[in-house]
Amino acid sequence: MSAVSVAPSTPLPAVTKVPFGRLLLVEWRKMTDTRAGRALLIISAGMLLLVMGIVVLVAALNETFSLGLSAWSSILTIPLSLLTPVLAIMIVTQEWGQRTNMVTFSLEPSRLRVMAAKLVAVVALAIALIAVALLCGIVGNALAAAVGGYDASWTIDGEILAWTIAQQLLYFVSAFGIAMCLLSTPFSIVVVYVDQLILPLMVWSTLFFIFDWAADVIPFIDMGYAMSPFMGAGGMMPDGTQLPDPGTQQVLALICSIFLWVVVPVVLGAYRVLKSEVK
Repeated sequence: MSAVSVAPSTPLPAVTKVPFGRLLLVEWRKMTDTRAGRALLIISAGMLLLVMGIVVLVAALNETFSLGLSAWSSILTIPLSLLTPVLAIMIVTQEWGQRTNMVTFSLEPSRLRVMAAKLVAVVALAIALIAVALLCGIVGNALAAAVGGYDASWTIDGEILAWTIAQQLLYFVSAFGIAMCLLSTPFSIVVVYVDQLILPLMVWSTLFFIFDWAADVIPFIDMGYAMSPFMGAGGMMPDGTQLPDPGTQQVLALICSIFLWVVVPVVLGAYRVLKSEVK
């Protein structure tokens, strides 16, 4: 019998990982280069211009009105932070709602790398929005001073600016973590807006007026109230009392609220994404 000759097999080419920068760019486009993303950004820009116009109009009509750059920057972060956290939610939930997660995790099997790219994109968006608010604050400050007839103040409190940036970043990361936990766009949006808008404005403020213990308990479960003593020296609480000076209790309340609304959702959400069946 003649021996059967076997042709040598061709070695498979080495598989290289997708560069993290490419993942980041893809996730950034998923967040901003869609109809929903563009619509949210356009509406937010319109709200920003509306707020700028209102403040400039007040400066033109009220001779005693004056506003510095620090106040402008704090005011203009509000309209930008009303709708844009939805982008931090949709960058996670749209993968699971539109079944594109099968393509994503096929091209990049490491789910942690994909979620890390999404998180970095969310943080980059938050920083970009704060930069836009600061730039618009410079323009608005110059316009208000010109029409109001007063000297513009260009000083800005670095500590307040740092806390404003930290607050926006924490809110975006919190929305990102909640989205990972729920993997549902409508449910995530409801939970985020209840936590960041409805509870502080309608529930916690009411409890401040009714119960004495509210001032001690609520900062431990709400990041906004926990950060207030660090952001608004000389400000007032909802019940009319002055904000306390930052101390041990305020630091513990801040750590507890961040753990509750940022660390826990991100950890539990990452675990669910890793363990959820892709289908």
